[in-house]
Amino acid sequence: MPASLDAIDRKILKELQDDGRMTNVELARRVGISAPPCLRRVRALEEAGFIKGYRALLDEKKLGYEVVVFAMVHLSSQAEADLAAFEDFVRQQPLVRECWMLSGEIDFVLKCVAPDLKTFQTLVEKLTSGPHVRNVKTSMTLRQSKDAAMVPMG
Repeated sequence: MPASLDAIDRKILKELQDDGRMTNVELARRVGISAPPCLRRVRALEEAGFIKGYRALLDEKKLGYEVVVFAMVHLSSQAEADLAAFEDFVRQQPLVRECWMLSGEIDFVLKCVAPDLKTFQTLVEKLTSGPHVRNVKTSMTLRQSKDAAMVPMG
């Protein structure tokens, strides 16, 4: 953890990860300071980029996205412009939930969701015809063993 964060800042970050909807008064109580300095600290953490935003974590399956697949994408070129073109293309695909550029044999791994296999197949066809794509290999998930969206706050 960067030295610029003290113990109270770390507590604030941990508590907000656990429950980002709590009031400032409740947050202040949990971290052991009064509400005004707590709010100042939260705003400073936001401005410094430690807190990127706030959002609700939704259940994909309950919302009809039964299929979760990882796609491994190998590009025909690793020139920076070609990597950027692929990344721009992926950002426009709403069924692609995550995109990670990797070192090694595979250039990108994508986490994708779809309501059914037919929709996913259509996405694979789109990905295969994406800019500079050499090939796409997919692995369908069977179950999720861990889903830790939090950053460890040792």
